Order: sequence, then structure tokens, then C-alpha cells
Amino acid sequence: VQLQASRGGLVQAGGSLRLSCGGRSFRNYVIGWFRQAPGKEREFVGAIKWNGGTTYVADSVKGRFTCSRDIAKDTVYLQMNSLKVEDTAVYYCATGSPVYSAWDQTGLYYHWGQGTQVTVSS
Repeated sequence: VQLQASRGGLVQAGGSLRLSCGGRSFRNYVIGWFRQAPGKEREFVGAIKWNGGTTYVADSVKGRFTCSRDIAKDTVYLQMNSLKVEDTAVYYCATGSPVYSAWDQTGLYYHWGQGTQVTVSS
């Protein structure tokens, strides 16, 4: 089963965008959001544990990005507000079973979505 992320898009700095990810049952999984800008390594953005809804976001996006889930739709969301030019990247969702202290470890996620481009213009 493939993870399917919603289409990203082009947005002006200061704007908002919401990404969604679905396509499989998320029960018992941690669903992580990552991004990769050109020439840079893939980096952790945030994650949510499906069972219970605990979330965690990276310091670089704290206060601007939030993770959530819709249990009825088996869908997770990454709400991105106050977007900055430096948020421009390909965004990925992924599932895994890392412990909380390792939610930011890319290698612990084993099902990945196809990636979606988010471009923030100045």
C-alpha cells in the first residue's frame, strides 16, 4: 500500500498550506513529515502518533506547523502557517514505529509517500 500525499503548491511568504497523507491504515504507527530542499539532506519536520495523537515538531517550524489526524478518514495533516521562503522543499510523509525520542530519525521510517513540492515565494 502506498502513502499518498496531497499536492503541494506555490504560496507567498506568510501564507498557509495544508498537506495531507493517506492511503493506508495508520493504526499503531508514527507518521512523520520530512522535507528535502535542493542540495540539502532530508530533514524532520514533525510527526504524530496515530494511537493517542501525540505530536512533535522540529524547532525550526515550532509555532508555525502543526500535525493532526482525522481518524474517520485515516488521514494525517501537516498544517503550515506563516510560511517562509526557506520552507521551500519537497515534503514527504512516512510511517514507522520509532520511539518518541527517535521520531526525528529518517532511517526509522519504512513506508514513504512520493513527495510533494512546496514552493514559497518572497
